[in-house]
Amino acid sequence: MSIRRLPVYILLDTSGSMRGEPIYSVNVGLQAMLSALRQDPYALESVYLAIITFDITAREYLPLTPLAEVQINEIQVPEAGATFMGAALELLIQCLDRDLIKSTPETKGDWRPLLFIMTDGSPSDLHAFRQAIPEVKRRNFGSIVACAAGPKAKEEVLRELTDRVVMLDTMDAATFSGFFKWVSASVAAGSSSAGIADAVTLPPPPPEVQLVL
Repeated sequence: MSIRRLPVYILLDTSGSMRGEPIYSVNVGLQAMLSALRQDPYALESVYLAIITFDITAREYLPLTPLAEVQINEIQVPEAGATFMGAALELLIQCLDRDLIKSTPETKGDWRPLLFIMTDGSPSDLHAFRQAIPEVKRRNFGSIVACAAGPKAKEEVLRELTDRVVMLDTMDAATFSGFFKWVSASVAAGSSSAGIADAVTLPPPPPEVQLVL
């Protein structure tokens, strides 16, 4: 019997303001997240990971890939540029509609996917962002977590997408690695509770990650 997949989508802001330490810290954090997840037998069996990056354009950085096969090269950031988060959500919807295996009377499809979106600003394409939100919500995620990183991130805009918003006060390696460790704990919780719980219960975040209620 094949193991049902738990698709996990991570949307990462790679706009110009992420240059330098922030994107370096994100790269370090992603690698830490991968190694943590790979030590979890449930996650290793069921988690499929996809990464979409967005700046002046949205791109599928890592198509949905089994956790054991994920290779992440260093994510680069342009010199400057906008934050097309709406375009990222539009691309996410296309990827979901292409990737997800739906249940049929004969076979069980994928578990409800998880979505993590991280930005240090707010959408440059606010209209497209707002238009995409109802479509994203229709895709029945198990959990959507938005991360507002640093002082310029607009938490209230992210709240339009999800009521699960976390804030990072600083954008250094310790904070980002704390965030990605928490993401990996959340994904591991999702993979072990898949099918038992309807929505994923997130573990308590570390001190540097504030859950905004």
